[in-house]
Amino acid sequence: MPQGSPYPPGPQPAPPGGSSPGGSLLSRRRALGLGATALGAVAGGSLLSACGGRGSDSRTLKFWQFYAPYPADLPVTKKQSQWFVDLVDAWNREHDPKVELVFIALAEYLNGAKLPTAFAADEGPDIFIVSPGDFLRYYNGGVLQDLTPHLSRQVIADFQPGTLESRTVDGRVYGLPMEVEPMAMFYSKPAFEAAKLSEADIPRTWDQLLDVGDKLRSAGQPGVVFETQPGYFQNFTWYPFMWSAGGEVMNPAGTASTFDSPGAIKALSLWQQAIQSGISPRTLPAAGDASVAFTQNLVSMWHRGIWTIKEFQENSPDVRYGVFRTPIPDGGTYTTSLGGWAFVANSRGRNPEAAAEFCAFALGSERPDSVARMTDWCAGVKTDIPPRKSSLDQAVARGAFNNGPMRVFLDEVFPGSRGEPRYPPVIYKAISDAIQACMFAGADPHAQAATVAESIDAYLKTYQGAKLS
Repeated sequence: MPQGSPYPPGPQPAPPGGSSPGGSLLSRRRALGLGATALGAVAGGSLLSACGGRGSDSRTLKFWQFYAPYPADLPVTKKQSQWFVDLVDAWNREHDPKVELVFIALAEYLNGAKLPTAFAADEGPDIFIVSPGDFLRYYNGGVLQDLTPHLSRQVIADFQPGTLESRTVDGRVYGLPMEVEPMAMFYSKPAFEAAKLSEADIPRTWDQLLDVGDKLRSAGQPGVVFETQPGYFQNFTWYPFMWSAGGEVMNPAGTASTFDSPGAIKALSLWQQAIQSGISPRTLPAAGDASVAFTQNLVSMWHRGIWTIKEFQENSPDVRYGVFRTPIPDGGTYTTSLGGWAFVANSRGRNPEAAAEFCAFALGSERPDSVARMTDWCAGVKTDIPPRKSSLDQAVARGAFNNGPMRVFLDEVFPGSRGEPRYPPVIYKAISDAIQACMFAGADPHAQAATVAESIDAYLKTYQGAKLS
């Protein structure tokens, strides 16, 4: 998975069982998706008590993430790493306790069990980053500190609609997003030209997408790439297709599944048809590296996020490409999903209040440097949309969205967006299994949608935790 993705696949979930914060040892274990190995590391103690590392310097707050200090000499990640280093240096100049950056390799942070296992062993970080998709694993596990006391009403109002909701419970904010990363379609202009296609052929509907993909394939060009690896990220990229067809995972109250619906079935069928017809590959080209895939003519269209623009700028500045909104079914309504990581504080760490204050200092302060810091991340270090209105205004004033793909994202892609939903591992896994079964095993989308709905409803009977959305 390329560096900078909104949410690549997360740890595999444990058996069903949510809990509200402060629940029993077993329910907390389940809420965090911990397996028996992680539980065994507790050695009889409270699963989530005194997280943060016993025996270490209690005056230093540990900040786990996969950006800094980065050990590899890669241009993009060096800039991202330096942003984190500068942030911590700014905090440490003015505050006690100090913050220490702890680098966790990307694959280990995202795909392994290191983070939940650390909490099980009373070694969880004081500050860490999570995506909306995995928010409930930690909120329901009772390890997220309320950030609201450190945020002014003006700052909360400054965050754009859809950016705080998935990190908010009962009006209290538990995570501050550092970026907004909508999805769209990237296309290779050389591939279109080789197939004698022009901008007038850019697909707007699903039928057109399959038709153009078939024409590209017939001309010896690749078709369209959808995410193939199972996980939270694949679900995140698939939701816009379900939403645009009128489907939802559950009802507005979050009390019953609505997955067994025409919208979900249509979206499962689209991805299945793309794979089975050969229009879409069964594996990601160039191991998921878009800059290599586009440069080497391994892709014609790819459903990806806004971060891809920075990858092209840094790694393949000469690549000729364009961006268009994700196509919709006939009669459907355009939408896309917003990803992005958020800072959170450990409520059971060394100093939860200081950790929460750090999160606010970094991303949620009225100070000009806090606003500028987010602008620098989204419109300098990366190519994202700032979650705060004031930061977006700064980015626009800097010319970050003056033309090209960034302008398309701001003017055409972003306005129809929805925040990534937050579902516990059991719900995510049921949806993931259905997507995979339809894409690669030829499973019946109608039967898969019914199975998902049944699984979700069974889980909801015993679910205890924050509202699902």
